Amino acid sequence: MKRTIAALSAGLVLATAGFVVHAQAPAPKPPADALTDPAMKGPEVLAFIGVKPGDRIADIVAGRFVRAESAKVGPKGKVYAVMPAEVLKAHPEVGGMLKTLAADPQYANVEVLNPPINSPLPAKLDAVFIRQNYHDLHDKFMGPADVPAFNKAVFAALKPGGVYVVLDHAAVAGSGLSATDTIHRIDPATVKAEVTAAGFKFDGESAILANPADDHTKMVFDPAIRGKTDQFLYRFRKPK
Repeated sequence: MKRTIAALSAGLVLATAGFVVHAQAPAPKPPADALTDPAMKGPEVLAFIGVKPGDRIADIVAGRFVRAESAKVGPKGKVYAVMPAEVLKAHPEVGGMLKTLAADPQYANVEVLNPPINSPLPAKLDAVFIRQNYHDLHDKFMGPADVPAFNKAVFAALKPGGVYVVLDHAAVAGSGLSATDTIHRIDPATVKAEVTAAGFKFDGESAILANPADDHTKMVFDPAIRGKTDQFLYRFRKPK
């Protein structure tokens, strides 16, 4: 009997301890995104894209702008959160967050897609947005992608007058593609040349994420510059 009581007491202590630990454990915080991190300039970026209620958007290598895009296009709009199969293969952890978000009734206008990077996109889009990942199209883990074909697929998916917006880390001017797989940057002039070759017209740029103090030679994940890189924001338009 004493052994039984002792065992029950020990079990109660363990159970209580477990309850206390569980009760005190903080809930995991969702990653910062365009709704919660002012440094991302979410409202300004969406205004530059021209997102409005009812729009159909494809976000390529989707992530931190999906919730903001969903809220902006509203219940009559659509956000295609495109996470290419090649990215999932290299980084399998990135798919779960998007699926969890899309399963939330609050984000019923979000649809997660996982096609190979060279696949066609959904048709009749108002905008296509690729944030900090255009340079990755040229990298080994992405295939690399057939970049001219990818840009032509974006062109085909957009409505006449639709926009293709690229936000990425700037490399040294004149460096072309030499920094894409090393320090994860790309020469803005190279992006402009590649995208306009697909039939787009350059339609404007914004300096809201520019940083003249960035010397463009550091890896974007270097603690000295992470989150503060010089980023270019280009808008291209499909002619009507």
